[in-house]
Amino acid sequence: MVASQERHGEGLATPGQDVEEMDNEDSDGLEVVPSEHEMHTDRTEGTNEMVGSEGEGGDHENEHYEHLLHQLQNKPWAALYVAAFFFFMIPLGVLVFYAIQYAAQAGWSPVLFRVMEGITAYILPGGIIIFVILVLSGLHLNHLFIWMDPEVVENDAIIRNKSAYLNVPFFLIRAALYIGGWALFRHFLVKNSHRLDDADPDDLYYFKKNFKLSAGFLVFFIVTESMMSWDFIMSLDPHWFSTLFGWYVFAGMFVAGITMIALVSIYLKSRGFLPFVNDSHIHDLAKFMFGMSIFWTYLWFSQFMLIWYSNIPEEVTYFVTRIEDYGILFFGMVVLNFLFPVLLLMNSDFKRVNWFVVMTGLVILIGHYINVYVMIMPATVGESWFFGLSEISSLLFFTGLFIFVVFSSLTKAPLLVKRNPFLKESEHFHY
Repeated sequence: MVASQERHGEGLATPGQDVEEMDNEDSDGLEVVPSEHEMHTDRTEGTNEMVGSEGEGGDHENEHYEHLLHQLQNKPWAALYVAAFFFFMIPLGVLVFYAIQYAAQAGWSPVLFRVMEGITAYILPGGIIIFVILVLSGLHLNHLFIWMDPEVVENDAIIRNKSAYLNVPFFLIRAALYIGGWALFRHFLVKNSHRLDDADPDDLYYFKKNFKLSAGFLVFFIVTESMMSWDFIMSLDPHWFSTLFGWYVFAGMFVAGITMIALVSIYLKSRGFLPFVNDSHIHDLAKFMFGMSIFWTYLWFSQFMLIWYSNIPEEVTYFVTRIEDYGILFFGMVVLNFLFPVLLLMNSDFKRVNWFVVMTGLVILIGHYINVYVMIMPATVGESWFFGLSEISSLLFFTGLFIFVVFSSLTKAPLLVKRNPFLKESEHFHY
């Protein structure tokens, strides 16, 4: 205690010593230094903590607002990407269904081939739009894919370990391969279909060629579709993965594609352009809508239940985010994509009622748009989502473009194929 007092008193004048003498001592080599021991009271400590917390709180608040700004800047791009992918996956699902009809040599569906060919015409323009968005992401004009940011990769070990696969050049090469491959298969399938119209009655060369081409396409598609779903959708959440994701995305595009075939066929039939399409054809399409909706729900539940039950942090966070921030949409899409189709199409008679199929089809398409929305938005805008001008304008733009491309394509060939060996069976398809 005494030592402390002496130490703290080294700079003080003692009785009989004036300030001038003290300065002389300092000039003789005694250095006066501030004490390392500061006086702390409850008041000063509280003030220091308050100043520190205000500084930290201000920094945290600034970071929060900056993060919010980035999310809102991302929102128009994300809304554009949602609509672009949704309308792109519809003709892709139709192309798969079309190839299955050829590979299976189905006898009920040839009268619908021209409708399928018209819808698949959107694959090329839709794919180009998707590719342009991906290129703009690679040029950092938007921030949809966080792994494209070099700073993020540098500070994130998980993404850095995936950089051999998730890098912009390889990503764009794969995207071009997917889109180009699908567009080429579609081109040759439709070209052979048109050539079959002009072939001799007994010449099945182009039919057999399409049979082989369809089988090859289905093999190509099953690989590229899974990789596409990883690249275009799952890599938006680069820390998360699911082995069921490729099948899950496929189920959504397949049921949406079949639904679009039914809607376009019913519309053309109502305008008198498809007199050879009867209620039995619509009934079969509605059966596929019903069955594939159940298949989609099976995959949705399987993926959700297994991840939620295992409760592994790096996996379950995907669903926690969607339930907490997108709960209405996340569970609402299950109602639209499962309960509505099951309840409305369970009765066999309802599958033959055109307006009933149209109503169900519109609900299914809305539900699968929400499905794509929930897959993309949480990873790109987080909790800063709302359905606004960017979503509405994107939907209207792609709806108009889709209708223009599809119906323009439908005018370029007769709506009934010729020389198909199963055509007579399809025209007289009744049960």
